[in-house]
Amino acid sequence: MIAQSVRTLLCSTFMGASLFTHGAFAADGLDDAKRVSRNIGIAAGGAFSCEIIPIQRVKTLNTQIDTAIRSFSKDRAVISILEDAFNQGIDIGQQAVATNRSRCGSMLSDLSYWETSSTTWFMAPNGPGSLNGITKAAVTTEVSTPAAAPSVPSSAPPSAVFAARGISDREIRMGMAAPFSGPAKELGRQMKQGIETAFNGVNEAGGIHGRRLTLVTADDGYEPNRTADAMKALYEKEQVFGVIGNVGTPTAAVALPYALSHKMVFFGAFTGAGLLRRDPPDRYVFNYRASYAEETSAVMQYLVKVKRIRPEQIAVFAQQDGYGDAGFEGVMKALRTLRGNSEGAPITRLNYQRNTVDVDEAVGQLAQLQRQRPNAPIKAVVMVATYRAAAKFIEKTRDQIAGLTYTNVSFVGSTSLAEELMVLGPKYASGVIVTQVVPAVESYASVVLDYKTALAKFFPGESPDYVSLEGYLSANVLIEGLRRAGPQLESERLVSTLENLRDLDLGLGTMINYSRADHQASHKVWGTQLDAAGHFLPIDLD
Repeated sequence: MIAQSVRTLLCSTFMGASLFTHGAFAADGLDDAKRVSRNIGIAAGGAFSCEIIPIQRVKTLNTQIDTAIRSFSKDRAVISILEDAFNQGIDIGQQAVATNRSRCGSMLSDLSYWETSSTTWFMAPNGPGSLNGITKAAVTTEVSTPAAAPSVPSSAPPSAVFAARGISDREIRMGMAAPFSGPAKELGRQMKQGIETAFNGVNEAGGIHGRRLTLVTADDGYEPNRTADAMKALYEKEQVFGVIGNVGTPTAAVALPYALSHKMVFFGAFTGAGLLRRDPPDRYVFNYRASYAEETSAVMQYLVKVKRIRPEQIAVFAQQDGYGDAGFEGVMKALRTLRGNSEGAPITRLNYQRNTVDVDEAVGQLAQLQRQRPNAPIKAVVMVATYRAAAKFIEKTRDQIAGLTYTNVSFVGSTSLAEELMVLGPKYASGVIVTQVVPAVESYASVVLDYKTALAKFFPGESPDYVSLEGYLSANVLIEGLRRAGPQLESERLVSTLENLRDLDLGLGTMINYSRADHQASHKVWGTQLDAAGHFLPIDLD
């Protein structure tokens, strides 16, 4: 009775539908169409039997199939054959769920695949029997279960026939839009280097289910007005599967809507901004790192509770765009938590323009504050800047204001900041604090040693770097997701796999976790401080 009811629901729109405008066609084409019809039936029947899957999605899929097949011929014999195949698939799908040989999570992933791919499979621009150029030899119908149970065909096509953008039998093609020119270019270079270090390692070991990971880059110069073209080039020209390691917040404000509108996985961006951390999270966005709110909260707790600096004696030096806004908002949020319901003097924000080192106005504002508030002088500056602007600000204020504490969020580019400051002299570097979203590069943690070994192997002569390490860790989380998603890779399956990734131990001292409610893998923040030799030493922020 259940099977009959679901057939009635799902097969009703097949009646009177037509298939293949060419009328008669090759037998192998009909065999392929039968396989596709049955596989869609498996997904529909299984999804119908899962209470967690809205029935409307099953109905919508049926409507999509109906719309697709009505564009073809009026051969009633063909329609009857495909109806029978579809019905057979419904029975198989229901039986798979009923006997627990296929979980509803898998059925949801299969349903998601056919929601985006069903119409493509039924189109035949290359002539009778071609199924959009996909030949019979490329189509597989079933995977075997243990001998004690009947075999259950898979409702998703094998890797060999996937039409997913950026996926072939031999390659998974990922994109990255980042600055490879301009003042922030070192951030893009280091992020790319870390990702490729991880990719090279897995490729050397045979790839992901036999596929090689490739990273394709596009230079946006850390300018939002160039990001749209960079993303378009990656998607349309380079045909990437998804993006990883995009750099920056103002550029993410442009890249993110593009990725979401094209259902591209947007993974491990080098930014802690809230726009990538919606509540609930955007389906295709997955972060590795702690947020700017978490970094600034940690450093504000340190300044107020450990260093005993009053909140009104803290200023923020920030880039005048979405990056600076995100960091400043994090400081204000932390301040509200620290003050509770009590009021106090506002935090002063000192600004500079992106992709410049023009900090004179901010330096002048700080000097004026010191004159105006002799009883409550600024004692600490939380910097939300890139490495060159941060170094220039320190250079111009270090001698003016004795004992000033400088802190930076991780996006600053720690190694590049240290190098800039050491050129000025040890006194400019000593004591500068940077919050990190990865362990100390100088540590002997296993994951850091693995990273250094791989970096030396694939990029000899390059020094370990915090940004590069973040790229390496982020890429390894993606690699694990791709591996678990299996050979039948497409975006919806990867998203479902990542949302079920639990307790992944990379050796960070904290487990990596994703869920439907949380698309951020790590919430941990480490504290580091530069010494006079330009080395980062760990500090306890609590």
